[in-house]
Amino acid sequence: MDQDQAPSIVDYEKYREERIKSNMERMRQLGLLNLSRHLNTTASASAFHQTPTKSKIPTDESKKKKKKNKNKKVEHLTPPLPSRRSSRLENMAHVNYTEARGKKSHEKSDHVVVIEELDGRGELYTEEHEKLLGSCEVPWTLFVDGYDKNKKRIYDSLKGKTCHQCRQKTMGYHTSCCKCQLVKGQFCGDCLYMRYGENVLEAIKKPDWICPVCRGICNCSLCRLKKGWKPTRTLYNKVVNLGYKSVAHYLIQTRQKPSNSNSDSEIKAAMSDSTEAAKEKEPELIISDEKLGDESSGIND
Repeated sequence: MDQDQAPSIVDYEKYREERIKSNMERMRQLGLLNLSRHLNTTASASAFHQTPTKSKIPTDESKKKKKKNKNKKVEHLTPPLPSRRSSRLENMAHVNYTEARGKKSHEKSDHVVVIEELDGRGELYTEEHEKLLGSCEVPWTLFVDGYDKNKKRIYDSLKGKTCHQCRQKTMGYHTSCCKCQLVKGQFCGDCLYMRYGENVLEAIKKPDWICPVCRGICNCSLCRLKKGWKPTRTLYNKVVNLGYKSVAHYLIQTRQKPSNSNSDSEIKAAMSDSTEAAKEKEPELIISDEKLGDESSGIND
C-alpha cells in the first residue's frame, strides 16, 4: 500500500506547483499583483505615521499648570441670554430666572425670650374678647392624660378622638361644645390648657360649655390663616414665662383695640405699647430656644 501511495503524492505536489505558477501569471497579466502590493505598502505606511498616545505619567510642567489652576479664582459668569424668535417679543425685556442667593449669616443670636411680632393684619381685640377667655379652678397636669408608661402619646385612628387644635386622634379626655356639637368643638386636655388656660375635666362637667371656635377666640393655625393671620406655632412656654396663663390670654391682652378711637395711628400705638409692656415683664429672663416648644410632642400649632 505504501508503494502505491508514494507516486500519487509526488504527482499532486507537481500539479499544485503548476497551478500556482499559472495563477500568478494570470494575476500579473491582469495587474492584480501590482495592485495588491500597492495596497499593502500604503496600509503599512499609514500605520507607521499615526500619532502615538500621550503618556499618562505626569510631568513637571503638567504639575505646575495644575497648581496655577488651583490658585486661580473661578468666576461664575452668567450664560448669554438666547435671542427671541418671536417678533412680538423682540422689544420686551429679557426675564432672568436665576436665583440670587444671599449669604448665610453665622452670627449666634442671644437666647433671650422675645415674643416675635406676628402678622397683625387687623388682629385687634376688645374687652368683649377678654371676657370670653376661660379659666380653671384646678391646674391641669400636662403630658399625662393620653400617654403610656414611657411618657409617649397614644395615637389611635379608630378609638381616638380628633382634637381641633393639634388635629391628632389621641386617647384621653376631649371636650364637647354645646353650641356646634361638631368635631371643631373637641379639644384635648393639653391643648385646652396650654392654648386657652382651661381644665378639660371642668369643661366636660359644664353642660353649657362653648368651644373657643364658637366664641371666636380660637388660635389654631387653620382659624388664624382664615383670618389672614400668621400661625403662633410653639408659643406656650414663652408666654407662661412672661406671666400669661395661656396663648389666648397673651394674644388678647397684648392686642387690645382702643375703646374710644378708631384711628389707625392710635391703634398702632396701642399695639406697640402692649408688646413693649409684655417684653418689660421679664427683662432678664434667659431660656434656650432649643428647649422651648419640644415638650408638647405633637401639640405644637
